[in-house]
Amino acid sequence: QVQLVESGGGLVQAGGSLRLSCGASERTLSSYAMGWFRQAPGKEREFIAASKRGGSSTYYSPSLKGRFTMSRDNTKNTVYLQMNDLKPEDTAVYYCAAATKLHNIVALEFSIDDSWGQGTQVTVSS
Repeated sequence: QVQLVESGGGLVQAGGSLRLSCGASERTLSSYAMGWFRQAPGKEREFIAASKRGGSSTYYSPSLKGRFTMSRDNTKNTVYLQMNDLKPEDTAVYYCAAATKLHNIVALEFSIDDSWGQGTQVTVSS
């Protein structure tokens, strides 16, 4: 497992943007499939985006593609989530995940070898 730390959340008005960051002090994130998911109060976890080890391909939730963009900077051992045109329904706790398989993040079916951070709160006001 790897220790992940998310940052960049906060309060933003509808239509605004935020960029979330996810880093690890140890372990090379390029060795993992990486991704983001979120959970709003009283709702199930929702997949956002994920990329294969090394970041060669990125997959998105169809409902969020176009507004959310995931990127990886392997030189900084950091993964990002750029969120544009935010809506009140985007309010949630956002989590970064590192997994042995891309499928684990896309399906939100994590194994004991997978990890996620403590989450960062994003609140979008109308």
